[in-house]
Amino acid sequence: MKYRSVFDIIGPVMIGPSSSHTAGAARIGRAARHLFGREPKYAHVYFYGSFAETYKGHGTDVAIIGGLLDYDTDDTRIRSSLETASNRGIDVNFYEEAAQTDHPNTARIVIGDDDREIELVGISIGGGKVEITELDGFELRLSGSHPAILLIHNDRYGAIASATTILASHEINIGRMEVSRKAQGEQALMVIEVDQNIEDYVLNELERADHITQVARISD
Repeated sequence: MKYRSVFDIIGPVMIGPSSSHTAGAARIGRAARHLFGREPKYAHVYFYGSFAETYKGHGTDVAIIGGLLDYDTDDTRIRSSLETASNRGIDVNFYEEAAQTDHPNTARIVIGDDDREIELVGISIGGGKVEITELDGFELRLSGSHPAILLIHNDRYGAIASATTILASHEINIGRMEVSRKAQGEQALMVIEVDQNIEDYVLNELERADHITQVARISD
């Protein structure tokens, strides 16, 4: 990923000592929270590479959980996020994984409640910037820096047209779009980055569109 300015390298305004290990981790956690759509009842966080080696000293653990609580990178409540999660009854567990990954700053997050569970893999690439590389078995490339809609749909003709027609009817511009599928004719995933946050009524309309089975969003 290319950096657009020196501030992308220095990193964002943040709580913690490291843009990669703290700010980036908070953004991975917050992306998971937004995709789940609500506060989870449990969180299993698996750290790989450098994350696994240094997460306690660099505050990666409190940053990930702060993100799951929907705190931004500069929110001072990140410092007490583990205590807050415990007080809210969220079961939090951390695991240090020895497996080799493509990027040293990798976290896999499994969150859920009584009704639903999601699994997400994110990497912190430096300067507080992140990429979400996997969601529930789908490979993707999502920055988390722009509003986005994620649509799980049946792999049928017309599904993409249904979604883009709805967005066009509400004058929502698409900045980037990516489609992946597990196998031909099975479930597929559309990732659509847009220029503005998506309102609930647009999400509701997308949920009713042909072949679309699940809708999630990331807000800026």
